[in-house]
Amino acid sequence: MKVLAVIHSDEAGPELFTEVLAEDGHELVVWDIRTQGSPPQDFDAVMVFGGDQNVGEEVEHPWLHEEYDALRRWVDTGTPLLGVCLGAQTMAHALGARVERAPETLAGFYETTLTEAGAADQVIGVLPRRFEAFNANAYAFAAPPGATPLAEGPVLQAFRIGDTAWALQFHPEIRREHVLTWFEGESTPRTPEEISAQLDEKLERWQELGRKLCRAFLATANARR
Repeated sequence: MKVLAVIHSDEAGPELFTEVLAEDGHELVVWDIRTQGSPPQDFDAVMVFGGDQNVGEEVEHPWLHEEYDALRRWVDTGTPLLGVCLGAQTMAHALGARVERAPETLAGFYETTLTEAGAADQVIGVLPRRFEAFNANAYAFAAPPGATPLAEGPVLQAFRIGDTAWALQFHPEIRREHVLTWFEGESTPRTPEEISAQLDEKLERWQELGRKLCRAFLATANARR
């Protein structure tokens, strides 16, 4: 398959998913929407990743409008779509949901539970019913009209729109060396040292789950070709 990865940062891209795509023989095209403009539409599947921007900052980042338009087109055409963190928040906003600052910034691992629909979902359902998910976000989304909530935690962690679009607040794609750069000089409920210790303890298992989730999404996308 030909898979598009939309990025908003040099420090937040497909990371672990790059390995999975290569191992399974898929073609990956990385598209930096900040500099390359509106993304192309002719892909078998699309992943949209994180960044330090936020919904509501369209004056500072006018390309957000292009992203909202692209997300609506992908949903309307049934292109398999996976949004992560900012990519999930822009998807939620583009589809009419509220996106606003979370009660507190999330940094590190948080207990997450699949809903009944999540447990039965062909992508999210490969995860355990209860697991600890890595979060790094100050904003949270509500489920858009018609969406199916799939996972819950300190904030809504995942939803699905129709049968082809998934939004994840958590980060299943992380590598240790790149994720630690997100917290340098930042004020978060957990110190960089505490986050580093959590990664030492939990990252290996989390990456196993991330690989499973990525492959489930790709299998679902491939089945629709």
